[in-house]
Amino acid sequence: MKHVERKGTYSVKVDGLQKYYGSDDLVPLWVADMDFKTPDCVRDALQEVLDGGVYGYNLIPDNYFPTIAKWLARKQKWEVEQEWLAFIPGIVKGIGYAINHFTQKGDGVIVQPPVYPPFLNVPKGNGRELVFNPLIRVEDGGKCAYRMDFDNLREICAKGNCKLLILSNPPNPGGIAWDAETLRELALICHKYNVLVVSDEIHADMPLFGTEHIPFASVCKEAAQISITFGAPSKTFNMAGIVSSFAVVPNKEIREPFYKWMQVNELSSPTIFATLGAIAAYTKGDEWRMKMLDYIEGNVVFVEEFCKNELGGLIKPIRPLSSFLIWLDCRELCNRLFGCADQQRLVHLFIRKAGLALNDGAAFGPGGEGYMRLNVGCGLEVLQEAMKSLKTAIDEY
Repeated sequence: MKHVERKGTYSVKVDGLQKYYGSDDLVPLWVADMDFKTPDCVRDALQEVLDGGVYGYNLIPDNYFPTIAKWLARKQKWEVEQEWLAFIPGIVKGIGYAINHFTQKGDGVIVQPPVYPPFLNVPKGNGRELVFNPLIRVEDGGKCAYRMDFDNLREICAKGNCKLLILSNPPNPGGIAWDAETLRELALICHKYNVLVVSDEIHADMPLFGTEHIPFASVCKEAAQISITFGAPSKTFNMAGIVSSFAVVPNKEIREPFYKWMQVNELSSPTIFATLGAIAAYTKGDEWRMKMLDYIEGNVVFVEEFCKNELGGLIKPIRPLSSFLIWLDCRELCNRLFGCADQQRLVHLFIRKAGLALNDGAAFGPGGEGYMRLNVGCGLEVLQEAMKSLKTAIDEY
């Protein structure tokens, strides 16, 4: 995969550095998109529309939803009916729609930190009570992962105020892939207490190191009855700017009022670029996807080996199993350099000393302190220089 220089392209990741970090002289390893060209098949599909010269109102192509259904069946072993599907203009927006449609101000929305920051911001910003069910760290033989705290979840749900749970499947951040047993237990608890599960599965098509993604709604009938699943080709095919996300809702009693609400509010009408881009990606982009995943695996292994061999294990990367995002455990580094867990000084080390723009782990909620999130969806040469800069900053501290 060839790294693409994106400065001057209105990229949040690159051109937003000054706004979000106070300096544009940083290596951008934060926003979750990749520095690789989108597959030719997607660009060709969009170019054909551009060459037509007329950009009027458009219909949804007849093969849009069938294409998504075939992809889910082929790649995720999940058989969905076409009527279960709807377009949404972004997964975070979809989460906001679900919260506004299915809950009232003051209702509890459960999140499981450390987790993607919008999962925290959207419920809170909409006047809902943010209820934490923190993931439990599991460490075994130097490996690190997380598990769900089902005992605490039962206690939370039994109180009766929580109406919705936002699930990150696969998790962002965190180097794990939820297994069927975990998802099934989650479904049974939420079904018992009538808690709607909104499952963000945007990284589902990026399995690494032999991992297989398991859709939440597929694990049992209870999961299908209480779930809204959101997916997209955005992360996988590096086309987030096209905004081509979709919802899958098996339960008619949830689906019909939700989709009607989106329809009457003009929230489920895609642009022609969104539909044709998705169709091209799902029908012609798989070879590109496999090459990309192989390249990402190589980048992950490089970071792991560098941290072990060059940094003496002070930073422990948690291997991603379905993403180009690595959750870096920097707690030992903090203790060595600062004598305590000091997130502010850790962020300063990465950004001001090493010149690297990573995501602050504290932004991911409780349990994120002592961590940083690293995007390895870039050229290996960029990653190599970035890690050298980090080593220099640590050595000189």
